[in-house]
Amino acid sequence: MKKRVFVLFCFLIGCFFSLKSQVTNPAQWTFSQKDLGNGEYELVLKAELEPGWTVYSMYTPEGGPMATTVALEQAGKGIELLGKAEENEPHKKYDDIFGVDVWYFSGEVVIRQRVKVTDDALTSVKGTVEYQGCQEGICVMFDQEFDIPLDKGQVKEAKNSAAPENPKDESLWLFFWIAFAGGLAAVVMPCVFPMIPMTVSFFMHGDANKAKAKAKALFFAFSIIAIYTVLGLVISVALGPDFVNWLSTNWLPNLFFFVIFMIFAASFFGAFEIVLPSWLVNKSDRQADKGGYLGAFFMAFTLVLVSFSCTAPIVGTVLVEAARGSVLRPVVGMLGFSLAVALPFGFFAFFPSRLGNLPKSGGWLNSVKVVLGFIEIALGFKFLMVADQTYHWGLLDREVYIAIWGAVFTLQGLYLMGKLKFKNDSDLQYISVPRLAFIIATFAFVIYLIPGMFGAPLKALAGYLPPQETIDFDINRIVRDQAKEIIKRGVTAGNTGTAAVVQADCEPAKYADFLHLPHGIEGYFDYWQALKCAKAQNKPLFIDFTGHGCVNCREMEQSVWSDPRILDMLKNDYVVLALYVDDKKTLPEEEWYVSDYDGKQKKTLGKKNADFQIKHFHSNAQPNYILLDSGAGETGLEKFVLMPARGHDLNRDAFYEFLKKGLEEFKKRNS
Repeated sequence: MKKRVFVLFCFLIGCFFSLKSQVTNPAQWTFSQKDLGNGEYELVLKAELEPGWTVYSMYTPEGGPMATTVALEQAGKGIELLGKAEENEPHKKYDDIFGVDVWYFSGEVVIRQRVKVTDDALTSVKGTVEYQGCQEGICVMFDQEFDIPLDKGQVKEAKNSAAPENPKDESLWLFFWIAFAGGLAAVVMPCVFPMIPMTVSFFMHGDANKAKAKAKALFFAFSIIAIYTVLGLVISVALGPDFVNWLSTNWLPNLFFFVIFMIFAASFFGAFEIVLPSWLVNKSDRQADKGGYLGAFFMAFTLVLVSFSCTAPIVGTVLVEAARGSVLRPVVGMLGFSLAVALPFGFFAFFPSRLGNLPKSGGWLNSVKVVLGFIEIALGFKFLMVADQTYHWGLLDREVYIAIWGAVFTLQGLYLMGKLKFKNDSDLQYISVPRLAFIIATFAFVIYLIPGMFGAPLKALAGYLPPQETIDFDINRIVRDQAKEIIKRGVTAGNTGTAAVVQADCEPAKYADFLHLPHGIEGYFDYWQALKCAKAQNKPLFIDFTGHGCVNCREMEQSVWSDPRILDMLKNDYVVLALYVDDKKTLPEEEWYVSDYDGKQKKTLGKKNADFQIKHFHSNAQPNYILLDSGAGETGLEKFVLMPARGHDLNRDAFYEFLKKGLEEFKKRNS
């Protein structure tokens, strides 16, 4: 808003600068290269971001905002890519709008790509980096061309080329506590829980000096933490950022993880035990018998090995989830997990009199295993869902996925009630109060899932469910289709009015096979089609400059457009035009053109729409809402704008007034 006021002010005082100067660019890029020898180079693309702005990672998961992309003009024509591009450590957070984890940068972006020059005649590497910059209330699409000279034997470094500091991963604390909860679950496993009093008693009675015994017990607890954390460190170093990104986005590891989770679940159900070789356990146990601090360490190691059959599925789950995030997550995950496992041993070593307050071992321990088995099945299907969506197998549509979860948790509720019994279960004589609470929570969750079978959004589970568009039996969509059929029948019967005009004078929308408007709104994705329809219906044009990866656009659609007053006006009083500025569809060659604004050739639908927005409305931000008189044409569109443009603003009343006043202005101009 401030920007538009500034533009108007400059125009009035005669200092209206060139159009390019009005476009917000939050990233200042520098490009350099380093000669690695043998024709290999490391290209370094670095951007300094203005405060408050973010840019999305190259490896943002599918279905999320627009990822940063780097395209080399000579790739395959004298330039060979060596591996995938590497980035500095991104921030990570879960996005409710897209339903996925979003990776983004603030402050600085550094991209490194190794290449091999196969054509000795090349003197430079040319390419383009495309990215989406976002600030509160605004998202901007940009492309930045580069031409990096290849000076063999020399290092061409950009200014300010110190190695970037890794920004803090804001999700690490959350993941730490999730892993900690997993450790608490491991403590009550049948292989771990009975060892608490046995181990603490060993330390308290094996040494006459109680203070020394307590010190050894604490060392034992810290050894557990060290063993698991070192495991996380080894995995972190072994994987590296490239492998982490591959695990997160490729279908093959996701399919592998699905199988692993099913194996874990079968183990929890008692089908088999995941055990380590007996010689390894026996050797560690013999070392523990030597006593002293070395013996305490090996006793901790023995505990880890002996409890492997119970803790392996939980440790595996933590490590799988850790491997799908930043390289620090395996270390943080194992630290949280091991801290929870070690706490009981350290606590009861200091307060051995409290051992009597522990619940007795019994069938409830195996019940914990079985419940975790059901949870493993539910979580495992999330990985199969990723592979299914990537390859469009069509195995897990939304209602199928929800039905599987409903069945899994219904069986879990029946198990807790004692209606199902597994191999290692004891008879359930009565239902305790805590067990009853779990039964109620389980069936409440199942009931919550049921509306999702018929199109309910189930926002609390957005990140774990397939997209809404994959559901076959969507009641909202069925109602909309029936309403359309009624309108068609009315037109056929000879009714006149708006519906008849729509059928007679408005063409079917281009690009409607892959572009859609929310809430059942019928509209267009091409300016000239929408304008023709608006003229025929004598309605104003509502232009929505949007993007597939625009977080703020989705938030406006969900929170503002869904208002019944606003939705009614968009459906009945305006012709809606959505122009996606990041769509990659290649236009027919006869529609390619060179922009008057930047002199670049526009070959895709997104580039064409972005150029249209900048050239006519002096903005490249999304969302951007324009109300246009249907008398507009190809040039001079500013004078046909009915109201000052609006961007990201969740005030429903203000947006309704925007539409209402725009309609009043349209009627006034055309009366």
